[in-house]
Amino acid sequence: MKRFDELFERGLYRSRDGAILGVFRGLGEYFDLKVFWLRVFAVVMLFVSGIWPILILYFLAAALMKPEPVIPLASEEEEEFYDSYISSKRGAVNRLLRQFKSIDRRIQRMEHIVTDRRFDWEDRLRS
Repeated sequence: MKRFDELFERGLYRSRDGAILGVFRGLGEYFDLKVFWLRVFAVVMLFVSGIWPILILYFLAAALMKPEPVIPLASEEEEEFYDSYISSKRGAVNRLLRQFKSIDRRIQRMEHIVTDRRFDWEDRLRS
């Protein structure tokens, strides 16, 4: 049971080091299988079923699988942001802009308080 829990925690991604679109390498890393055997299986299925079903499945898998993150995701918050970025880049950029504007407003309020003429540095430093 523990192995399956670890398996599904990693997430299914297309590998950035794959031969064509990284589907088989991503599946191999996710299910802990050799990429060679996945490719052999695909070639056998290619001869058995024909070229179109395998190509359609391969490109469908490539379209549905998210690309592997460039750096490993350390927290659930990073994973949530990465998922939002992959699904909607514009939405992720807008989210970052909102966070930046919020931080900018907070810094401006702090600067206003500290640079105000009524702010008495001598009393603040003594206490």
